[in-house]
Amino acid sequence: MLSRRQLFPALAGAALRAQPKRPNIIFIMSDDHASHAISAYGSKINKTPHIDRLANEGTRFANCFVTNSICTPSRGVLMTGLYSHLSGIKTLSDKIDPDKPNTAKYMQAAGYQTAMIGKWHLVTNPTGFDFWRILPGQGLYNNPVFIEMNGERKKYDGYCTDLIGDFTLDWLSKRDKSKPFFVMCHHKAPHREWTPGPKYKDLFKDVTIPEPDTLYDEHKGRAGAAERSRMRVGQDNTKTDLKMDPPPGLEGNALRKWAYQVYIKDYLRCVQSVDDNVGRVLDYLDKEGIANDTIVIYNSDQGFFLGDHGWFDKRFMYEECLRTPLLVRWPGHGRPGTVNKDMVLNLDFAPTFVDCAGAAKPAEMQGESLKPLLEGKTPKNWRQDMYYRYWMHLGGGHSVTAHYGVRTHRYKLIYYYGKALGSAGAVDQDTPPEWEFYDMRKDPKELRNAYSDPAYQKVIGTLKKRLAQLQAHYKDTPA
Repeated sequence: MLSRRQLFPALAGAALRAQPKRPNIIFIMSDDHASHAISAYGSKINKTPHIDRLANEGTRFANCFVTNSICTPSRGVLMTGLYSHLSGIKTLSDKIDPDKPNTAKYMQAAGYQTAMIGKWHLVTNPTGFDFWRILPGQGLYNNPVFIEMNGERKKYDGYCTDLIGDFTLDWLSKRDKSKPFFVMCHHKAPHREWTPGPKYKDLFKDVTIPEPDTLYDEHKGRAGAAERSRMRVGQDNTKTDLKMDPPPGLEGNALRKWAYQVYIKDYLRCVQSVDDNVGRVLDYLDKEGIANDTIVIYNSDQGFFLGDHGWFDKRFMYEECLRTPLLVRWPGHGRPGTVNKDMVLNLDFAPTFVDCAGAAKPAEMQGESLKPLLEGKTPKNWRQDMYYRYWMHLGGGHSVTAHYGVRTHRYKLIYYYGKALGSAGAVDQDTPPEWEFYDMRKDPKELRNAYSDPAYQKVIGTLKKRLAQLQAHYKDTPA
């Protein structure tokens, strides 16, 4: 067996920086929780008071983005600090290599006790954790089965979100109090099929949820990828999603209008249970007297379409699913209530954990630590643009075309390159290569593809060069 020094030369070669007390870290991740379903981000459709506490008492990142907006790859980025093409976790079918270094192993090497509880979704069982209890695949909302560390599959009675909260608090209560801890509490909710728990099954019953401005978007002028996709509210929802058949005769916009209310209410009911369980964790830290010693992070594995552009699901490089919430409370670091507008990525999470643990960033990790930003000190060379790539060409049941692109603070350029490049689980089928370009200052809802607009040709040319530079920097191969 390899020694810790052999496994982690980046850590072994650098002494832990002297700190009075290294912080505990609790990373709470939900699944498909869009920023615009969090009141701290200005949601017009729900309230999330416990998640909002993290914003009020810590830092809310206004521009956090994912590098691949789909569950398994996003979790792969979290656990490796690498883009999908380097981790090998490009699609829902790809698995994390249990024998390679990962975030948890680095935290163990830094002297932390580690735990993973809830949705893992990386095919192989977790490694690097002192304790884990995970859902198999997506898991179930009601009376779910969990995989135990001994390999046993055990069914628990109750609602999944509450059970994950129970297991997290139980582990915290039994932890080794002589060591700092790193715990990943990963909720299934509010993932499709959006089944609420009994506490909130009637929430919003007599309420009409405001519709998004783009619910009836017809995707005119967009690349063919938008039309090919199969995630339209109403038209592409299943009976499992909606728990009922639509009223007879509904079609077109009328069907979409009806289905949106059914869908969004169940989605928000699931969010409410997540919010409750964030509150339970915060209350526990207060009761134990360790809130000031603990970093609490709330994030989602990606954003989600909440009827925006007429869709549910994610995958596209459009704002609603490219963005992900990130709220961090670290008492004594930065001003409470801070809103950070720097461009940050889920690629940055792994190096942030290691940095906050007092260790050096592993050389292979491609992100940057957010620790300086949390302390109110943005480095002068902080990124001004980001690279995105979605690999599952027409796969995964939603027929979204493989694409990559670059986003700056103002502009976005997307290239639908038209063919899968041998990704596991992808459909190897040609589609016409196409470009989209958006000026998000003038068109924040991305309704006008301005790729052919003469006024933007110089900007587009610059962005194409920058796209190539980012691909080279991150060691990706262009289509």
